[in-house]
Amino acid sequence: MTETPADKDTLRDAALFYHENPKPGKLEIRATKPMANGRDLSRAYSPGVAEACLEIQADPANARRYTTKGNLVAVISNGTAVLGLGNIGALASKPVMEGKAVLFKKFAGIDCFDIEVNEPDPVKLAEIVCALEPTFGAVNLEDIKAPDCFIVEQLCRERMNIPVFHDDQHGTAIVVGAAAVNALHVAGKAFEDIKVVSTGGGAAGIACLNMLLKLGVKRENVWLCDIHGLVYEGRAEDMNPQKAAFAQASDKRALDEVIDGADLFLGLSGPRVLKPEHVKKMAERPIIFALANPTPEIMPDLAREAAPDAIIATGRSDFPNQVNNVLCFPFIFRGALDVGATTINDEMEVACVEGIAALARATTSAEAAAAYRGEQLTFGADYLIPKPFDPRLSGVVSTAVAKAAMETGVATRPLTDLKAYKQQLDASVFKSSLLMRPVFEAAATASRKIVFAEGEDERVLRAAQAILEETTEQPILIGRPEVMEARCERFGLKVRPGVDFHVVNPENDPRYRDYWETYHNIMARRGVTPDLAKAIMRTNTTAIGAIMVHRDEADSLICGTFGEYRWHLNYVRQVLGTKKLHPQGALSLMILEDGPLFIADTHVHSRPTPEELARTAIGAARHVRRFGLKPNIAFCSQSSFGNHVEGSGQRLREALEILDAQDCDFCYEGEMNVDAALDPDLRERLLPGNRMKGAANVLLFGHADTASATRNILKMKAGGLEVGPILMGMGNRAHIVTPSITARGLLNMAAIAGTPVAQYG
Repeated sequence: MTETPADKDTLRDAALFYHENPKPGKLEIRATKPMANGRDLSRAYSPGVAEACLEIQADPANARRYTTKGNLVAVISNGTAVLGLGNIGALASKPVMEGKAVLFKKFAGIDCFDIEVNEPDPVKLAEIVCALEPTFGAVNLEDIKAPDCFIVEQLCRERMNIPVFHDDQHGTAIVVGAAAVNALHVAGKAFEDIKVVSTGGGAAGIACLNMLLKLGVKRENVWLCDIHGLVYEGRAEDMNPQKAAFAQASDKRALDEVIDGADLFLGLSGPRVLKPEHVKKMAERPIIFALANPTPEIMPDLAREAAPDAIIATGRSDFPNQVNNVLCFPFIFRGALDVGATTINDEMEVACVEGIAALARATTSAEAAAAYRGEQLTFGADYLIPKPFDPRLSGVVSTAVAKAAMETGVATRPLTDLKAYKQQLDASVFKSSLLMRPVFEAAATASRKIVFAEGEDERVLRAAQAILEETTEQPILIGRPEVMEARCERFGLKVRPGVDFHVVNPENDPRYRDYWETYHNIMARRGVTPDLAKAIMRTNTTAIGAIMVHRDEADSLICGTFGEYRWHLNYVRQVLGTKKLHPQGALSLMILEDGPLFIADTHVHSRPTPEELARTAIGAARHVRRFGLKPNIAFCSQSSFGNHVEGSGQRLREALEILDAQDCDFCYEGEMNVDAALDPDLRERLLPGNRMKGAANVLLFGHADTASATRNILKMKAGGLEVGPILMGMGNRAHIVTPSITARGLLNMAAIAGTPVAQYG
């Protein structure tokens, strides 16, 4: 893939616009505590701040309790080796350091300050860095030229009691190590047997070779070349102790002479260093890591033309197997900070390698697949390492690093429960994780059969695999097995239809006659003929799923990944509705930055009656408790405590009277505006002594249009994550989702559907 001049101009303009707008730079500082009045000021600064200072003076470890130190990393550079730009100076390096800080925050929730230092002398630079130790929990050295970077890192590690990590060296080495582990797995080779030829004697190149030694490569099998040729014993030109450690006792001098029979080429040098004729000399199934940016040592198409069975990685995002440090540095720092590590040692780095490599061999996450739509994310020659936006990286890699730190004795605050720690990390990535935990725990008490109407959908297939991995439920998918098989293969899923989950094939199922006869018996006096019943049981997967639940072949139906909500609701109501079970409303849980908020009724009743509103409130209260929360239900309207006669206010007031007569065991209040529901002070001014305490966590509206609009606004503009809609009133026998649902959302709905009816309330 070759960039054209026009592409470069477009990228340049877009990149500059990105850095300048809406405000210059990529970082800002935000307060984590309120600063709204004199009381806040007296706590944040004088005199209250003195108390925190005295606690830290008495015990320096308290700095992690009362300041940001325990979650603060310094990204430090002198700008002497910035990306592929070279020695551009400290100031010009600032956009890179800001970008690094943003990646720390995005991928691991770590706060950063970027610090650019005008100091070319490595010893003096190390002194500056060491002097910053009181401020930070760890230091990330960045873009410092070799061999100065070795000196700076060594001095800082010797003098500082916090982790110091030169990412250009060790971050690159860790990701290369992970890619090498999996490349050898694919090639059927072992570290101790391979011959390695490397070009590039800089910091990253040396660190990568040292990592390969840690993983089992024999030093005598490593051949290092730089711009002057082979690094050999006795060479004086452009040498340093780090290069000399890899010197070969040989009379060979050029890459062309040493490449013969190489199993792994490792390039961290410059463009077009490796020629097609070099590749032809390599061993069978050669592994080529051409990592120079933006132009690699050899373009993948040329390498594959010379060796069709080659396994190739580059440093570019437009080719498979991008070796990207972001797979490593946020998570190795996360694990190190969380156990109070005093350093990052070899064992922690190897644990990071193993965690990244294992994740690539596991099934690809639905979130990564969504972020990289259209790419083949199945482990193999073109998928050796996970993608940066794989949300599992934090939990897997950081936990492995923390465990290694504890086992090697460098953790000052060892964790007591690594499983709980991983769950906490996962919860920070999967926003629904913490709130869904009580639901998953309840679902684990029984093995319920969940039938998915749209079984051929990628999201459903991914959800089915997650259900099998994370729950005790048994998924049943409706669809054509050959289509499911092909899609599981394409998406890199381990599950297979008919083997790991049950399948109902509408085109050919032995129960077809039983199904259409059952449907006809239910609908015979509602205009459905036998021929129509037969047609519906061949084509309508929602109706098929509902019949399965009706016949007790499944415990609950999930449908709606495409199509209109009320179309699905019609068949659910037809087949599963009874005098006791009938749809009472749809409840959506919106997970927002400041906590959960439930919205009802979003789909079922367009203009609910007072009786329907009262039943919706009762159902909402029951469901809120399933999430371990105490229901606080606000009936929301344009009217506020009786100040409007027209509109939904009258229906809401009548619903309140119905609830008052039933002696309900949950808090409800209304009718009121949404701002009064969420602001207790405003509500108290409008109606002193009202019965609701604190902010409402359920907003119940008198129109589905209003509820649905609120739900969508919160989702699209406030970054709300939806769990639901939850169909209330059907005894947990059916739930209808919406087309925007994700695979993770389907997993959450399966957990809700998987709760035994006895626990459902």
